Amino acid sequence: MAAGWPVCAQAQPVVRNVGLWWSPAQVKAFLPRYKRRLAELGWLEDRNVRFQIRTWSGDVPTMRQQAGELLATQPDVIVAASNPAIAILKDIGRQIPVVFVFVADPVGSGFVENLARPGGNITGFTNFEPTMGGKWLEVLTEAVPATTRVLILMHPETSAHKEFWRTIEPVAGTLHIEATPAGVHNAAEIERAVAEFGANGHGGIIALPHPVTEVNRDLIIQQATSHLLPTVFAFAAHASAGALITYGIDLGDAMLQTTEYVDRILRGTKPADLPVQAPKTFELVVNLTTARTLGLTIPPTLLTRADKVIE
Repeated sequence: MAAGWPVCAQAQPVVRNVGLWWSPAQVKAFLPRYKRRLAELGWLEDRNVRFQIRTWSGDVPTMRQQAGELLATQPDVIVAASNPAIAILKDIGRQIPVVFVFVADPVGSGFVENLARPGGNITGFTNFEPTMGGKWLEVLTEAVPATTRVLILMHPETSAHKEFWRTIEPVAGTLHIEATPAGVHNAAEIERAVAEFGANGHGGIIALPHPVTEVNRDLIIQQATSHLLPTVFAFAAHASAGALITYGIDLGDAMLQTTEYVDRILRGTKPADLPVQAPKTFELVVNLTTARTLGLTIPPTLLTRADKVIE
């Protein structure tokens, strides 16, 4: 009788859900490479893994709604970029493993207990510590020594931005710079802040990394250029878009690093047992095309230190 039974089909692999919650630009730039890297680790799309992708707009109420939609897909792990995204997931997704990337000051922001032993369901890869606020100001004044005023575009409710501002203030005093914080939540507030600041000369703009400055990157650069204001951003992609200076981590490398933690979590490792990793290298990018548009000459000493110069 046994010989007459049909041969059973091989058991189908369990398909795991991976949630990706990034900016539209990040999805466009990194998603194909991200999927290839996970495939190299054994996670093949529509074979044993399925991707649930959401893109945030920078508007926090909308992001909260998106987070609820993402959690409803029952992901096994979520990879989320930005401090606001992690803050929302910490509030409403306490049981889902979360791997963060492009997050500043995760301990001070309350996302993890400490870097070595994060505790809870959240871990990942941090990008900046609070001291970077002062370094962005130093880079701007080195590039444009005539700068006497700086507008800091920041999200006032983000704790990491408050820490950046605390490190900017003493550096501004030492450099005799008038630093003005501008809390922004949307495009209209950005336009108003830049227009008011740009009415006077000898100024520059530092856009702190956040969904609101990421999504409105082109607007900030266009508005600043129209007022002949040099801009400093955190990531090289912003220099390619027209910012004068960027100083920060390599976005692509940082994003791909998270695949290692996704792989380990899907295989059973708890986020609490995966230490938060800090960046080891930073890149300085200078856009000379923008410098010429603004009528600026970048000091040779800064150009020789630049990792990349856009002609």
